[in-house]
Amino acid sequence: MIDSRAIIDPAARISDDVTIGPYAVIGADVDIGPGCWIGPHVVINGPTSIGRDNRIYQFCSIGEAPQDLKYNGEPTRLRIGERNTFREYCTINRGTVTGHGETVIGNDNLIMAYVHVAHDCIIGNNTVFSNGASLAGHVTIGDYAILGGFTLVHQFSEIGAHAFTGMGTALNRDLPPYTIASGNYARAIGINKEGLKRRGFSADAIRALSQAFKLLIRGRDRNNALAEVRVLVDEFPDVKVFVDFIENSERGIVR
Repeated sequence: MIDSRAIIDPAARISDDVTIGPYAVIGADVDIGPGCWIGPHVVINGPTSIGRDNRIYQFCSIGEAPQDLKYNGEPTRLRIGERNTFREYCTINRGTVTGHGETVIGNDNLIMAYVHVAHDCIIGNNTVFSNGASLAGHVTIGDYAILGGFTLVHQFSEIGAHAFTGMGTALNRDLPPYTIASGNYARAIGINKEGLKRRGFSADAIRALSQAFKLLIRGRDRNNALAEVRVLVDEFPDVKVFVDFIENSERGIVR
């Protein structure tokens, strides 16, 4: 199932049922799990580990050295989970020793064409990155987040779970979970109601998150608003997630 025109380093570890297309290049210290499909002209360098049932389309560069002037060839890693799809021309870099030491991508993510994931990023599960989205180094993306086309995320920023960005959004601060943002620079628009409905959130939980958003993001007296929002926390755990994210943000919140 490996095309004779592919170039495979003898030190690479590839499961028996992996498909690798013509002119792909697989380097040493690469571990590819069962059921993966690697398209033509893909380049994978290591140290990189790739879990089962991933699909990597043509012309992707996976596990290349980080684009960081402080990087001096240290053996940092890229770790990819299961059932991810990487469409054409994605670039996914390894970590750095000044960061986590690895870049991590979870499970069941759809990474569309021309996406860039820089060093030391941590991506959760079930995310969607639309065409041309780009993450600078040290970015964290929560589960079920969706990045619109050509979204740009500043280094060390965090996007919470179930958040959504419109096309061309430029984020230079943290985006709380469940929140929609758009614009350059980004502004928070509201709660991602449609997305939450599709994922089974109750109407009451969505209303509680919307109220928390109005008080903490749009409200003028945020100190007193926090006390009001805490009344919702005991009944709605998702509101606690929202509040904790805002309180723990180091870069500040998109508003």
